[in-house]
Amino acid sequence: MQHRSRRTRLIVAASTLLVPAALLATVQTADAAPAAGSVAIPSTLPSWLPKATSRARTAAPAAAADASQTVRVYLAPNGGSDALAKAALAVSDPSSASYGQFLTADQFHAQWSPTAQAEQTVRGYLADQGLTVSGTAPFRRYVTATGTVSQLDKAFGVTLKKFTHDGQHVVAPTGAARVPAKVGAAVLTVSGLDTTQTKMVHKDTPKATTPPAGFRNGRPCSTFWGDVQAKYQADFKTPLPKFDGSTLTYAPCGYTGPQLRAAYEGGTNLDGSGATIAITDAYAWQYIASDANRYASENGDGSYAAGQLTQNLPASFNSQDLCDPTGWSGEETLDVEAAHAMAPGAKIRYYGSSSCLDDDFLDTLARVADEGVAQVVSNSWGDAGEVGTADSYAAYGAVLQQSALQGISVLFSSGDSGDELANTGIKSPDYPASDPYVTAVGGTATAINRSGVRLDTGWGTRSYALSADGKSWTGGDYLYGAGGGVSNVFNQPAYQRGVVNTRLSGGRAVPDLAMDADPQTGMLIGQTQTFPDGTYYAQYRIGGTSLASPLMAGMTALAVQHNQGRGFGLLNPLIYKQTKVFDDVVPHSNLKATVRVNYNNGVNNDEGVSYIVRTFDQDSSLKTTTGWDQVTGRGVPRPSFFKLTTPSPATAAVKR
Repeated sequence: MQHRSRRTRLIVAASTLLVPAALLATVQTADAAPAAGSVAIPSTLPSWLPKATSRARTAAPAAAADASQTVRVYLAPNGGSDALAKAALAVSDPSSASYGQFLTADQFHAQWSPTAQAEQTVRGYLADQGLTVSGTAPFRRYVTATGTVSQLDKAFGVTLKKFTHDGQHVVAPTGAARVPAKVGAAVLTVSGLDTTQTKMVHKDTPKATTPPAGFRNGRPCSTFWGDVQAKYQADFKTPLPKFDGSTLTYAPCGYTGPQLRAAYEGGTNLDGSGATIAITDAYAWQYIASDANRYASENGDGSYAAGQLTQNLPASFNSQDLCDPTGWSGEETLDVEAAHAMAPGAKIRYYGSSSCLDDDFLDTLARVADEGVAQVVSNSWGDAGEVGTADSYAAYGAVLQQSALQGISVLFSSGDSGDELANTGIKSPDYPASDPYVTAVGGTATAINRSGVRLDTGWGTRSYALSADGKSWTGGDYLYGAGGGVSNVFNQPAYQRGVVNTRLSGGRAVPDLAMDADPQTGMLIGQTQTFPDGTYYAQYRIGGTSLASPLMAGMTALAVQHNQGRGFGLLNPLIYKQTKVFDDVVPHSNLKATVRVNYNNGVNNDEGVSYIVRTFDQDSSLKTTTGWDQVTGRGVPRPSFFKLTTPSPATAAVKR
C-alpha cells in the first residue's frame, strides 16, 4: 500500500525562477494601455497562458463585469525579495561569513516583515479602487480584498477573460498585473486574479473524520528481509515459479522503529531530545494520540511523554467534500509514527491545514515559521509536477526563505510517480520539492536483515501477477517510484554545481537525498480503521516518499540534538559539501524484486489471496547511478550525518 497526498494547486523567490518574462510583451497588448508610472508584477502572468494561441487569447470572452473575485495581495519583505533570498542562503552555507547566524521568529519579523507603511499603502490603494479590503494576515504577509471584475481590471491594469485550459473553466488576466510604482514597491505578488484550480469552499462545523476502510497486509511475509523464501504459496505446498531465474523472498511485514533505528542510526545514543519536529498535513485525525501511543508502546519506540505530541490547528476546517479528510488521517498517522520511530526523544508538533487547497497549506507553513519552535518540518504532500502558478511560487518562496533564516530545515517528499510524464505530459519533478529552498527526499527500496544491516537500491516498481495456471509471472507494467528530475521552473542553485551531472545543469535537480520509500519494504504503522466486524486499531505496512520525509526528519532531529539544539536552516548547501556522510545508492544484482501477498478483500483470507512480484530500481525514466542521481540524490545519510554542526552564536559573531 502506498499513499502520498496531494493538494489541489500549488507555490519561491522570484529571483530564482526561470521566469517567462519574455512572454510579458507578447500578451500585455491584450490589456488596456498601462498607466504612466505603473510597474508590472511579472509573477501574476498565468504560467499556462502561452499554451493559448494569440488568436485564442484575443477571442476569449471577457469575464462578467459584475462578477466578484477575491484576491490576496502579498506584501514584499522589508528589504526586498532578492535580499531575503540571499540572506536565507547565506546563513545555511558553510562557506558564508554569516553561516549559522539564524534569527528567532521575533527577530525575523522585526527585520524582514512588511512594514506598517507598506500595508497602509496597499490597503489605501485597494480601497481607492473600490475594492473591499477584508483583512490582513498575521505579520502583514498579505492583504485580502474583494471586488468586481471591472474593479479588478482597473485596479491591476488587466483584462480578465474566460478561458478553458487543462479541463478547467477559469477567469484569468491576459497579461501581468500593473500597479502604480509606489504600490508596486510594496507588493510581492497577487493571487486570485487567475482562478485556476481554485475551488469553492464552505465553512461549517468540522465533520468527524470517519476511520478509513480497514486494511491488512497478506501473509506470508518476512519479519526481516529474506526470512521467508517465496518457494511456495501460503499453504507451503503449492510451488511458486521463479522470477527471472531466481527464487525470491516474501516482502517484509513492515519495518518497525527498532529495525529502522538499527539500520540507519548505527547504535547511536542520540534520540532527538531537545529537538522539535513539525509535521504538516490537512485536517486533524481525532485518534492520533491514542493510535500513536499504542503503536509506540507495542513496537519498541516507548510511549510519548506528556506534551511530547501536540497539535496546532486552525480555527475551522473547510473543503472537506473536496479534500477527503479520511484519506489525510492515514498520512498524519504515518508521518507522526515514522518521525517518532526515528527520534523517540524529539517533540512532535502537528500543524493541520484547514483544507488541502493551496492557500491553506501556505498559511500552515507560515504558522510553522511564525511560531519558530521547530528545527525541522516534514511535508508529505505536493503537486504532480510543476503545475503551479508564478504568484504561488513567489508566495511560498518567501515563507521557505523565512524558515531558512530562522534555522528551520524544510523537507518535502519528492513524489511517488517517477518523472510525472504519464500524469502531466511533461517530465518534471514535483513542487514544492523542486524549490531551491527545500530539501527534497527521494526514495529507496531497503532490505534490512536480522542483524540490522541495510542494503539500498532505488525505489521504482514494475508489477507482475501470477498466471492463471500458477506457473509464470505476467505483466510488468510500471506502477510507481520515487519522484525526481530537473526543474522547468527554477535554475540550478549554486550548491548543486560540481555535484549534479553537468548534463542536468540547466535547472534545480531533485531529489537531494533519500530514505526507504518502497511500499514493499515500508514501515509498519498502526491506525484505528473500519473493518467489517467493527472499528478498531490495527497495523499495516505502508510506503511512498511520504514515509521517506518523516524518516529523514527524525534523522535531522538527531543531528539537532548533537548540535546542542541548534537547527541547520536549509540543509542543501551543507549536504552538497559533504563527501563521507552518505551511502551512494546503486543497482544491486541480489536486490531485484520481492513477492507480495494481498488479501483479495483487503482484510483477511476469506476470499483468498493474490501473489504479486514487485521489482526494484525500475523508476520510469529515472535511473540510480554512481554519485548523485534522480531517484536518490546524494544517497542515504550515514550515522556520521548526526555529527554535522553549525557554529554557536558566539562563534558566528566572531566571523562577522
